[in-house]
Amino acid sequence: MKRREFIMLLGSAAAAPFAARAQRPLPLVEYLHPGSPEVGARDVAAFRQGLRETGYIEGQNVTVGYHWLEGQYDRVSVLMADLVRRPVAVIAIPTSGPAARIAKGATSTIPIVFGVAGDPVRMGLVASLASPGGNATGVNFLAEEVVSKRLRLLHDLAPKVARVAVLINPANATATENTLRDLHEAAPTMGIELRVVKATTIAEIDAVFATFARERPDALFVGPDGFFSSRRVQFALLAARDRIPATYTNRGYVTAGGLMSYGTDLVDVAREVGAYTGRILRGAKPADLPVEQSTKFEFVINLQTARALDLEVPPAILSIADELIE
Repeated sequence: MKRREFIMLLGSAAAAPFAARAQRPLPLVEYLHPGSPEVGARDVAAFRQGLRETGYIEGQNVTVGYHWLEGQYDRVSVLMADLVRRPVAVIAIPTSGPAARIAKGATSTIPIVFGVAGDPVRMGLVASLASPGGNATGVNFLAEEVVSKRLRLLHDLAPKVARVAVLINPANATATENTLRDLHEAAPTMGIELRVVKATTIAEIDAVFATFARERPDALFVGPDGFFSSRRVQFALLAARDRIPATYTNRGYVTAGGLMSYGTDLVDVAREVGAYTGRILRGAKPADLPVEQSTKFEFVINLQTARALDLEVPPAILSIADELIE
């Protein structure tokens, strides 16, 4: 063999591993959101920010598949049966406890990064917050733990409130159980009577508000639920139409026109889920990543909505609000 031919052959052989690496598919992350693409846009942007913080940019060194549940939690089992057959690197579920539990039941090997309102230990997602010990970890944003304080803030903002409708999603069993338990403990101390109403779909939310024409409550308490959060504009419009003061779990409702919220910023939760996803892509094991707990809570009031409801917000409430939206 001539020297020139030998060098070309040697060069081709050396280049082959690099070509193979160049053609290797990007790691695949599957992202599940309880709402729709329109209402989940800010969450997706925050998730991508978290990925970038750990060196991952969608389309360059990671691929993300998006799945929008639009409140239909019964779709998760079918979806997970499909996902576990794919070469999925991480399943990311930023704001849905029900979806996280179904995912955990479907796979014990694919890493899962969650954002949940309830206690992930009680939900069976992890062995402990400090040492998850399995294939799942993430963020606990404590929406259920602040239920009684949210009711107290509503009562302080509107002291004449005596009958409160509590809207829960029965498909979100853990959040429903914990929310109702805490509310039934807190309500008698404030002289508040509770009436529980339920919705699992867009149409059922409309139907609940239709019943208020016959049995009008003084206020509405919307329970923690990812699907409800994705319908924040619908809630704002219906509550404004029926002139019902309402309290919600996060700021997104209030910027959409809702009266008040107390809870964690879910956009920041999505960013943290993205960052944990990136760390796992880099080789970290979910079992070794402690569950993060939200420590910053926001009390937000929409003053324009308060005026439309003829509510005069007491100075003491104004002084403790983290944000006032005009």
